[in-house]
Amino acid sequence: MTGLPRYAIYFAAGRNSALSRFGAELLGYDACTGNELAFPADALQLAADWSDVTADPRKYGFHATLKAPMVLASGKTEVELMAACAAFAGRSRPRPVIRPIVDSISGFIAVIPAEPVDALQQLAADCVRDFDPFRAALTAEDRARRRPEKLSQRQRDYLDRWGYPYVMEEFRFHMTLTGRLDVERRGPILEMLRGRFAGLKLESLMIDRIALFRQDDAKARFRVIGEWLLAE
Repeated sequence: MTGLPRYAIYFAAGRNSALSRFGAELLGYDACTGNELAFPADALQLAADWSDVTADPRKYGFHATLKAPMVLASGKTEVELMAACAAFAGRSRPRPVIRPIVDSISGFIAVIPAEPVDALQQLAADCVRDFDPFRAALTAEDRARRRPEKLSQRQRDYLDRWGYPYVMEEFRFHMTLTGRLDVERRGPILEMLRGRFAGLKLESLMIDRIALFRQDDAKARFRVIGEWLLAE
């Protein structure tokens, strides 16, 4: 991996929200503060290796991807990217509202919408397009890391055009809670996470903001460096 730091545009629910605390506690990491957190006792009782179960999403913090991690293009600066985030958030648009549930997606467990929401798909597509001028082109190494031979033709096309295969029609909103799990492990962990999520009594979730995350180097975790409410 070259050209670090990397930046990403994510949805994160806000540092004081119950949803953010829920995700941060399960991952053992708060991307707003950079602090490590103790894992919940029930997670450790179910899986003594909970640290390993959550290792992949912990690196990124609790979030949903809107514009995937990118190195800045030559001549672009963090200050300019933050200004672009503010401008993007300031443009009036429908603020998507989802009915959040906890479910399995591609072998891992995440908070996802119970049904598709057109305004959410549009918001994600707008992020991909509007922030793409800030993205440095993929290196051959970065492209190979995506294992294009395992992608569909459309996903490969999106990888080459947008630097990430899961955009536009391939986009699926998800706030990841675990790494990929074997089928036999997934059921009990999914049941536990659904029980904890039910305690939030979160019947709807407005996607009302964007956050800029930065990864300083290849070993670092992503941190929130800016947050902007979306205009109505």
